[in-house]
Amino acid sequence: MKHENTTKKQRTGLIAALDIGTTKVSCLIARKDADRPARIVGIGHHASKGVKSGAIIDMDGAEHSIRSAVEAAELMAGENIKSVTVGISGTCFSSRLVSYDISISGHEINDNDIHRILDSHRLAVDIPEDREIVHIIPVGYSIDGNRGVHDPRGMFGDRLGVNIHVITASKNTIKNIHTCIHRCHLEIDDMVVAPYASALSGLVGDEMRLGVTLIDMGGGTTNIAVFFDGEIVHTDSIPVGGINVTNDIARGLSTPVAHAERMKTLYGNAMPSPSDDHEIIKVPIIGEEQSGEANPVPRSVLVGIIRPRIEETFEMVQQRLDGAGFGKVAGPRLVLSGGASLLPGVREMAGEILQKQVRMARPRAMDGLAEAASGPQFSTCAGLLEYALKSGNAAMGRAWRPANRPASRFGRIGQWFRENF
Repeated sequence: MKHENTTKKQRTGLIAALDIGTTKVSCLIARKDADRPARIVGIGHHASKGVKSGAIIDMDGAEHSIRSAVEAAELMAGENIKSVTVGISGTCFSSRLVSYDISISGHEINDNDIHRILDSHRLAVDIPEDREIVHIIPVGYSIDGNRGVHDPRGMFGDRLGVNIHVITASKNTIKNIHTCIHRCHLEIDDMVVAPYASALSGLVGDEMRLGVTLIDMGGGTTNIAVFFDGEIVHTDSIPVGGINVTNDIARGLSTPVAHAERMKTLYGNAMPSPSDDHEIIKVPIIGEEQSGEANPVPRSVLVGIIRPRIEETFEMVQQRLDGAGFGKVAGPRLVLSGGASLLPGVREMAGEILQKQVRMARPRAMDGLAEAASGPQFSTCAGLLEYALKSGNAAMGRAWRPANRPASRFGRIGQWFRENF
């Protein structure tokens, strides 16, 4: 019962997921037969254009990147897709916890009562006109004031209450994504915020139940998801990612961005080592690529450029978590995903700054998923596919209005934890 959709069922047929990132667009296609596990039949990715910090800023460039990634996946699958499940990233989405209850007049609680308490019309009035609800996720029910109920169906009471995690996104961002996807002659099955998708792919059940923070470090954004008692209770996004590190290197060493990316990949590290001063890197100079002229630079200079940006990123994550009241809630476990998390030293720095036990995420094993697409950089796309496979219908209830909710964000969070602990 502890799922966003209370009536989920397995989908069958050809199912596709599309992750529109700042540095790359990824597409995964799976085939699901009724009596067999899903199998990946198509994998495609392409360098991203027209996307900045998770938002589309150039429709033509984004359309070209999406078409290229989808066509590559379709070519591998040998079939064309008609629709996709798409991820939403960047600072366009926001997260909050709300509480609400309804009268059930002492009868046995059934599916109709669950649908009624999650009625999409209840919350609509409370959502600003420029925002749209993406997810409504029940994180705990109560019956006659008795908290901690996971599945109230079959029980009796006079009042049924629910604590809900509501995730909204900018309507304009959603419209831009819809427009771009439709220009590629595709329909959208569903939209999922990126940290939720990454968590579905990269976390295990015990982590979700015991509490864990997932940090998805992408090219242009760093997304955050906090899980507790098996449910996602907070999401956030910071407009900083791997591309910021690359740009810092390009500016600091006066080298082309392509060479900065290459140096980051080959020699970069977020943690210094004693040998850094003795290892010399040849840095091509902007405008002098044809002549082959390069500056010799100690590796310690490169590390000295990378380290402050990674430190800043994790410090911003800590500030966001503390500010939202979730700094300590999820316990000592931290999982890193996303391509930027592969930079050497990032795992160690995350543990140092956030004071947590850190592990690297990998997409859950799936038949047909190639080794090249099974790293942390494909966690979001793999999670989108997992979400799509388990969604027999659209996300249930896209809006509802909670009555008598606490006045402030911190009040809502405080109430939720007082009720449950």
